[in-house]
Amino acid sequence: MKKITPNPLKLAWLLLLIPTVALAWWNNDWSSRKPLTLDAGATGADIQETLSDFPLLLRLHTGNFGYFAELAENGKDLRFMLDDKTPLKHHVEKVDPLAELGLVWVKLPTVRGGVSTDSFSMYYGNAKVALVPQRVDAADPQGIYDVNQALVYHFNEGETLPQDATAYAVHADASKATVDPAGWIGAAAKFDGQGGISASAAPALAVTPDTGWTFSTWAKIGLAQNVVLVQAIDGDNKLALTLQGTALTAVYRNAQGEAKTAAAPVTLNQWQHIAMTAQKDRLTLYLNGQAVGNTPITLAAMAPSLLIGEGLVGLLDEVQIAKQARGADWIKFQFRSQSPDFTVVNFGQDESGGATEGPNYFVIILQSLTVDGWVVIALCGVMLVISLLVMIGKGLALKRATKDNAAFLKQYRNVDAEHLGDLDRDESAEEQEIGDSESLSSLIGKHDHFQGSPIYHVYHAGVHELKTNFGDSRVLTPEALNLVRIRLDAAVVLETQKLNKNMVLLTIAISGGPFLGLLGTVMGVMITFAVIAATGDVNINSIAPGISGALAATVAGLAVAIPALFAYNYLLTQIKDITADMHVFTDEFLAMISKRVADRQRGDNGLNVVFTEEFINLIAGRIAAKHMEIVP
Repeated sequence: MKKITPNPLKLAWLLLLIPTVALAWWNNDWSSRKPLTLDAGATGADIQETLSDFPLLLRLHTGNFGYFAELAENGKDLRFMLDDKTPLKHHVEKVDPLAELGLVWVKLPTVRGGVSTDSFSMYYGNAKVALVPQRVDAADPQGIYDVNQALVYHFNEGETLPQDATAYAVHADASKATVDPAGWIGAAAKFDGQGGISASAAPALAVTPDTGWTFSTWAKIGLAQNVVLVQAIDGDNKLALTLQGTALTAVYRNAQGEAKTAAAPVTLNQWQHIAMTAQKDRLTLYLNGQAVGNTPITLAAMAPSLLIGEGLVGLLDEVQIAKQARGADWIKFQFRSQSPDFTVVNFGQDESGGATEGPNYFVIILQSLTVDGWVVIALCGVMLVISLLVMIGKGLALKRATKDNAAFLKQYRNVDAEHLGDLDRDESAEEQEIGDSESLSSLIGKHDHFQGSPIYHVYHAGVHELKTNFGDSRVLTPEALNLVRIRLDAAVVLETQKLNKNMVLLTIAISGGPFLGLLGTVMGVMITFAVIAATGDVNINSIAPGISGALAATVAGLAVAIPALFAYNYLLTQIKDITADMHVFTDEFLAMISKRVADRQRGDNGLNVVFTEEFINLIAGRIAAKHMEIVP
């Protein structure tokens, strides 16, 4: 026999193809899918047996699905796949894009007891569905139930008489109930105590001892009363669920007598799951998925008519009858899967068609944002743009001011006291207009004569004061020198105000950005918990997207505040340095004026000497004080 040696290269290629097969896309016409994992064990459902052909309810909301805007009308583009190859039958009971809520039934071939890894996929996002007639709606309302499901009333809005959703079409003959849109699963039947719902005998409703019979519903009892929730009667034989006050009892009657289960207390004004199974030798009552009473019976064959909700004041939803005694695990899983208080389905992250990379978390966060979050982020965006304009404009202006200051001081150091005004020049009207804008002055303004230098502007104010009021006077009294000093100080204040212009916008961004982001986060968290309260779907997959979207508002606020904080401190330091240089120049300029007057007075043989030794000491003391202020 020839020995076969495996080819390592081929083996490597096969291993590489395994994840490719696992990520295979069912149909490229569908742009997105969401993996779903069924949890029949870890949720506490404690299902032991394997259930077949189980109609599973999926509650879609913003906590687990954020793409209602991508769905076709009434979810016609929804598809459910087992292993991304085998289509699963489904029925869309309701999709409300405005309220972002959806109710979809999916028929699962098997639900394995104690296993939390059964998975399937939900495909959506196909705009072509509405354009192709044969693909208008792939939903199969009747096909989601097995052959033993004899009757299902969803109580859809607009129904005058309740319509059976199964293929048996056991529709109601008469009804005194009205449809309330605010039911447990979509709409519900509302009873006012004046009558119930009746349906004639039908082969699908027949009771057979060998297979048994099951009734289940969701009920919200409004008053303590004597009520017949359901009654299946055929001559002397009767199966019924009765309510006396708040005591719920299952009843079986035949020609030999009547048997009742122990009474179970119900809670008023609260939705509860009620079920009854009749087997060949036993009648069992269930409340919220748990058996609460049973009694031995001898079940006889029946072809009953139905009466539902006789004398009831309250609501009923999802009335179901099966011509089979469902097992305890079926009843338990039915209760838990239809109740938003429990999680039996985990919703994974949305995936895009043909994408082999991981999910785009940034896109997921943006898709989870609510309207208030977008408003806050938009406001933060406006603040960020304004802050950036201030930072860039102010940075350019301070850079130009520092450069022009250095150029001016370099020439000023070479000017003697007798030619103190040689560097002065009047600006044109155009230059003054451009100079009013820091950014324009820095980018397109002329800089041939120190136009961007705050120190030059202080110098210009001092020279202008000397020329205007004193001309070529050789005498400068202390009062006159004080006037020049005031003019110089006023120029320093004016230039300081120009340097600090718009800095308050940065302080607003620093302090207001985080608070604005926090407001968006708090509102987003509130909305997330409100949605959870409305839907009752409490799990990490329903909470995490809303919380992550809410936190995006805080990130936006911090993104505004952090750059503004660093820029503000840097720019403020630059402004302080330029302001200190202006104060130093003021003292130097006053000293130069004093020197010029003193030189002229000495040239006149000391006549009319005005500056006394005490006054000169006063000026020297002021200069020293100014230097002490700027030296740390």
